[in-house]
Amino acid sequence: MDEQTADNEDFGTLIGKAHSALKNNIISGRHQPGEKLRVEHLKQQYGVSSSTLREALTMLIADQLVVAEGQRGFRVKPVSIQDLIDLNRIRIVLEKEAIRQSIAHGDLQWEETIVSSFHLLTRAEKALTANPSDKQLFDTWERRHTGFHLTLFSADPSEWMQRFLMIAYQQCERYRNIFHLLAQDLARENRPRDIQAEHKAIFDAVLSRDTDAASGLLEKHLMQTLDEWVEFFKTTDAFDADPVAPVLSRKPGPGEHRTDQG
Repeated sequence: MDEQTADNEDFGTLIGKAHSALKNNIISGRHQPGEKLRVEHLKQQYGVSSSTLREALTMLIADQLVVAEGQRGFRVKPVSIQDLIDLNRIRIVLEKEAIRQSIAHGDLQWEETIVSSFHLLTRAEKALTANPSDKQLFDTWERRHTGFHLTLFSADPSEWMQRFLMIAYQQCERYRNIFHLLAQDLARENRPRDIQAEHKAIFDAVLSRDTDAASGLLEKHLMQTLDEWVEFFKTTDAFDADPVAPVLSRKPGPGEHRTDQG
């Protein structure tokens, strides 16, 4: 390997690491929706050069997590109730088709992976229900929840479908984290939903290879979560009229309550 090739590979590795770190911090809410991403400041935070950071930010535009502002730089993609509704409309279309294709093409190994991911999710759900304000438990639940849902679709042979599903799911993770951060201090008693039961119903339908039931239960699950989020965001006025205003500093007022992260 010559020196030029080694330098190029090192540069590519740094871009990949910066891209991954930025993506995680945007999805988790550490970089808030609408936040200005100042290269000169962030290059110190992430320990990379300006050119490396700009390459990583450009990649995040393709992930629909960052928007470019002409010559003014970059900003975290804003959020809105309308965007959330539109996102979930597309997600439902994609996931209903993907779960049908996975049931049609999935083998025994796929089923075993679903069983394992469901078991891990169930344990995480029980732990979080007992300690809803524990951030570490929420992070574990988030990973298990993502793993379970993505495993359901993993047998779909379409690479395009997998790519689109990942983009949509990452966007929904942003909204879920915003919901959790705004509502984490509120009481969770008298929840109208049993999330564990919803996941169990989807799990049973998939393993039974009941395509129509699995598709229908998945759509209902997603719509119930969407309805909860939209109602909460409207009630708390969490999303400012200014499309680039940060939202995570807004705390719910007296009497406002959350239901579930869904």
